[in-house]
Amino acid sequence: MNKPLILVTNDDGITARGIASLVEAVKSFGDLVVIAPDKPQSGMGHAITVNNLLRLDKAEVFAGTDCYACSGTPVDCVKLAIYHVMHRKPDLVVSGVNHGSNASTNVLYSGTMSAAVEGALEGIPAIGFSLCDHRGEADFEASKQVIKKVVTTVLDKKLPENVCLNVNIPKGKPGDIKGLKICRQAKAFWDDKFDRRQDMFGRDYFWLTGEFRNYDGGEDTDIWALNNNYVSVVPIQFDMTAYHALSHLHYWNNIE
Repeated sequence: MNKPLILVTNDDGITARGIASLVEAVKSFGDLVVIAPDKPQSGMGHAITVNNLLRLDKAEVFAGTDCYACSGTPVDCVKLAIYHVMHRKPDLVVSGVNHGSNASTNVLYSGTMSAAVEGALEGIPAIGFSLCDHRGEADFEASKQVIKKVVTTVLDKKLPENVCLNVNIPKGKPGDIKGLKICRQAKAFWDDKFDRRQDMFGRDYFWLTGEFRNYDGGEDTDIWALNNNYVSVVPIQFDMTAYHALSHLHYWNNIE
């Protein structure tokens, strides 16, 4: 039996520690192709490159693995993988491990998760992994164990059609994690602020800052799970239709 063909990508760049941990965790599951941005692309969401050229260069980063550095976004990486490098759809897309949480509404901005969503758009089982630790010396050992468990389950049980998984891993050592919880996305938002500064020529520029605030008291959310040392697993879909609003807006059909 042929091994699964697995696409590995991220948004922190091909030299990030997180993607190295992801490659190490999944390399025993199948044949890997790594295509990742040549520089950090955090916060790019589902952006694609349409007004600039794309470069794709062979990279010698992970021994024994086909590896490419892409000048574009995480979604560009997935598209190039499928339609140029692999010439077919992989059996699994894994993205990450992101340096920092992608829980709750962070999923909307995340390049890591947008790569996974692009996989789901193509009908491919896909998972985005994030570690809730921005530090350069972050410990990825717990992440590797979680990745192996989740990938094993997805390859064995499959995923619902057009659904990918948003997996967030709490900061800490493997023994600190209590388990995994299937969750819903918490109602939480960034309280954005812009730090106004001046450059050396006296011109104003702005640096986005702010605080992430949780307005959801539910114990079935990803934020609750992470705050209580559980891995949060949220099923994500790309269909953004607000189905609950269709009946409320039905009168629009009679507007002339």
